[in-house]
Amino acid sequence: MAKKTQNTKSKTPRQGPVPQSSSGKAPQQAEEAVSPQDAATRRQHAAILEVFRRVFGETTLSADDFTTTLQEVKQALFNREFDKAFGNEKYLDVYAARWSPPRAMCYSSVLGGVETYLRDILQSQSAQAGEDDAARPPPSRLRVLSIGGAAAELIAVGSFLAQLENVSGDVYLLDSGPWDSVVQKLYAGLTTPPPVSKYASEAARAAVSAIIPPSRLTSTFRQVDVLEADKEYMSKLLGADGSTAAPVLITVFFTLNELFTAGGIGKTTKFLMNLTAAVPSGSLLLVVDSPGSYSETVVGKQSRKYPMHWLLDKVLTSVEDCEWTKLESHDSIWFRLPERVDYPISLENMRYQMHLYRAVKPAPSGGP
Repeated sequence: MAKKTQNTKSKTPRQGPVPQSSSGKAPQQAEEAVSPQDAATRRQHAAILEVFRRVFGETTLSADDFTTTLQEVKQALFNREFDKAFGNEKYLDVYAARWSPPRAMCYSSVLGGVETYLRDILQSQSAQAGEDDAARPPPSRLRVLSIGGAAAELIAVGSFLAQLENVSGDVYLLDSGPWDSVVQKLYAGLTTPPPVSKYASEAARAAVSAIIPPSRLTSTFRQVDVLEADKEYMSKLLGADGSTAAPVLITVFFTLNELFTAGGIGKTTKFLMNLTAAVPSGSLLLVVDSPGSYSETVVGKQSRKYPMHWLLDKVLTSVEDCEWTKLESHDSIWFRLPERVDYPISLENMRYQMHLYRAVKPAPSGGP
């Protein structure tokens, strides 16, 4: 059953740079007023935008028919024709170039906000592996399973891991759309240094590096309808098939409400049950979705709507042999873009709800 240990009221986390004053200060003076944390966040967000600009700037965003294609994707999304909106590579490139950058920045900030809990996972892995050197723990790898994840999730995880010393990651992305090509392009953008002018100095060349080297990040995409995935499939993805029981991070970003809508409460509940049965103890479930999301279902002859987070809690409290502890819950948070955004097209702020759970399972019996 689920147990709530903390329910923090909605608040707006610190995002982006501190607005520059209009008192006539020189740029250097204004920079000094920015806290180290805010300055690091600004650099991180700038690096994320640079990846999307490198990958899509000279192709998708510069295409003569970009605006026309964008309108076609918008219309398909408005009509809830998801098979059409995510049905071909051109549409996916346009979607990723237009909507994924702010989401990637938002998701990286969300991960930064729950870093303490993620470090608990890494520390447990280090404890299991033992220490090769008494003064230095072995490198840790964060295993991430992203349900409904593709472009934004990959960039967010890679960007977040790049801020952590001695930490690597393995990202498994599952989505029903054919995102493989987009994921491969963005992975290359993440792990490859940006091009440098042939006239650049040796010092300038040496200063250029990838956000994160490929040795620290692996990415695997699978085109899967998770509503049809059985418990055995989920167990293999989560590493709970007997090979390892290390905790993992499971993200469900702007997907859970769509699952409730597309599959109904029955199929989505079954998916969450299969996920719970397969998840290693100590794993984290991080859900981000639109605030005020409601899912409709038919009870008897009446159609009723339920809040998505209420349905999620209801399902998790009915699970046997696993206690889902709610660590954080926020009904509505604003993610605001940096004051100055260097990107070919305009981007918008976004609002979301966030819920974080930890799975606790009883220790296996019959041990030594």
